[in-house]
Amino acid sequence: MSTRRSFLKTATALAGVCALNRSNSVVAATPVPAPAPAPMSGLFFDRADIPHIRANLELPRFATLRAKLFGRDLAAEERFLRDEIKLTDHIMDQAKARGILEHAALVFALTGEKRELALARLAIQRLSAYAAWDYFLEGGTQVIGLQRAPETTIAFCLALDWLGAELSAAERAAMEEQIATKGAPACFLSLYGMKYPDRVRGWSMDPAEKFPGKMDLSRWPLILNATNLKIIPTCALGLAAICLQGRHPDAARWLELAQQSAQSFATMYGSDGSFDEGAGYWGYTTLHLILFAEAQYRRLGIDQRSLINYRGTVRYALSLAMPTAGAVYVNAKEKKEYTAVPKGEIDPAKGLVNFGDSGTAIDTSIASWVGRVHADPLSDQVARTIGSLELWPAAVWFRPDAALAAPGPELLDVNLTNGLVISRTGWAVADSVVALRSGGPANHEHADRNSVIFKAYGERLFHDPFKAAYIPNHPRWLLRQTEAHSALLIGGKGHHYHDGREGTNASWAWAHVRDFRTGPSWMSVTSDATEAYQLVLPQVRRVVRTLVFLKPDVLIVLDRVNLAGAPLPVQARFQVFNDDEQGRVVASDRSFTTQRPGARLTATASGVGAITVRAGKLDLPEAEGVHPFGEVESASALDHEFITVSTAAPTGSSPSALVAERTSNGWRVSGTHLGRAIKMTLITTAEVPVLTF
Repeated sequence: MSTRRSFLKTATALAGVCALNRSNSVVAATPVPAPAPAPMSGLFFDRADIPHIRANLELPRFATLRAKLFGRDLAAEERFLRDEIKLTDHIMDQAKARGILEHAALVFALTGEKRELALARLAIQRLSAYAAWDYFLEGGTQVIGLQRAPETTIAFCLALDWLGAELSAAERAAMEEQIATKGAPACFLSLYGMKYPDRVRGWSMDPAEKFPGKMDLSRWPLILNATNLKIIPTCALGLAAICLQGRHPDAARWLELAQQSAQSFATMYGSDGSFDEGAGYWGYTTLHLILFAEAQYRRLGIDQRSLINYRGTVRYALSLAMPTAGAVYVNAKEKKEYTAVPKGEIDPAKGLVNFGDSGTAIDTSIASWVGRVHADPLSDQVARTIGSLELWPAAVWFRPDAALAAPGPELLDVNLTNGLVISRTGWAVADSVVALRSGGPANHEHADRNSVIFKAYGERLFHDPFKAAYIPNHPRWLLRQTEAHSALLIGGKGHHYHDGREGTNASWAWAHVRDFRTGPSWMSVTSDATEAYQLVLPQVRRVVRTLVFLKPDVLIVLDRVNLAGAPLPVQARFQVFNDDEQGRVVASDRSFTTQRPGARLTATASGVGAITVRAGKLDLPEAEGVHPFGEVESASALDHEFITVSTAAPTGSSPSALVAERTSNGWRVSGTHLGRAIKMTLITTAEVPVLTF
């Protein structure tokens, strides 16, 4: 741990280096590995790159980021920093001040606007006034950096880089002292604890912090080692080491631990680049892995830009893209204070396959970097057309003249290594997508094994809920449960999930893809979730779901459940998207109909036993919205086999009710839908049904 005195001794040797005072260009567009470059002055860009960055920010693709940078209310930000900030509030106020610092420093670097420089200086002063930079503790006394300390450390490193020669030697020394005393040691302590959890003296939350719930942090050194909360302090510690290299006695060991942490974290990605915590956490997690690698390459000539399958991880994001129709909308009932529930507008055009806590939109800011560094035109295509570019590095890395490559047909149907199966007709709003959540536990997961999402004609027709709570004492914790997903309940119970006392960590629930097949305009997948349900209901012997997607608008769901002991009913729920209050479901006899502004879906159910179909809604307070669903129930029995046949049609056309008939060894589905004749069979005598047309 550095003391103020020892740090100031080393800081006297600081040179007033301007981070943007050299004209070195960014790394050339060559695949990795590449020769180590000469050291560059800027962490991520140089003065010669500023015209390129400013030109990018004028593009329509960067409208949201441009507004974030140049559409700010500077007077309100100054008032907040001078009069309103609470130096005991890390969750909200420190985060806001850190954001102001990053934005003001970057805009000053790009424009030279003196008011932005003054605002950045004020933010530095106020952040420096915090007694500590995070609200997590080890042993009840030492601050560990999990969120705010890493974020603020990164912001200070960026500000040192972007404010450059405008900072006096005394200002730079004071900022680096903050990094070396409040930032880097806290990040080091958290990463050290994850590396050696047996040496941790107990993690806890600072009791002075106002947090809306209580959590048990005793296992967090183990839990967080495999989550996104490891890579943020990794990036922060690495940037601190790079910025203070040669001028602080601990910089070398900071860099070593950061490198080890990045290398170990890289194993969190699948061999195909998939990431278990979902697309929302994938975006900024992968960004911080890249930021550390890029800074090492530019400043130190160390090339760690191939720790993961970067081309594959962009394809992972591409596979989860699911834009839908409709206008941007905001829930006016959302509370402004921190409630441990995600907030913000929903833009359907940036939509995604949102299993777990994936958020409401996909950000592909890293794609241009992958396209440039790994010579991948498809990544540049993703940067150009998929999701949003709302993180500042996108403006640095984006190349409007880059060669592009459209996704090939092999990407229409994917079975990812983390158990997600996605089938689609394309990536446009009008294209169809079916997604199945198989696979194992993960941080930020829901109790959603074998749940399904179905989008057609621009509408979410079978939905996975948005904005579930992160703490169990909030009503929206219900949105994490099986009953809030398009999945199975057995006797009204879902599969295993934890009680939330440790946060959003992984459960023990597993599902396994047993079969995945594709053909001309169709996909089938069978997934076994028996293990997940047995943890709650030991009498479960089999829970297997098979999907058959007849592109673009027919989805067949076959559920087979076997029990021992007392018979139980089985319910298959199909959630309807209604966050914008434009979703509706009605039921009659053995069918239900989902209605959205742009499309309708009719689902008809048949079973070996008696079948009941009903419409319902989740048991949530009115303030949390209305969450309707259609439900198919197979009557109480030991053995269940039932099939739900869904057809979708655009508004103005009527979906047809296809006929599902029981045969001696399975099911026959036939009929005509929107002028297309359909005839197929599923033989269900084997573990994996046999599909024939």
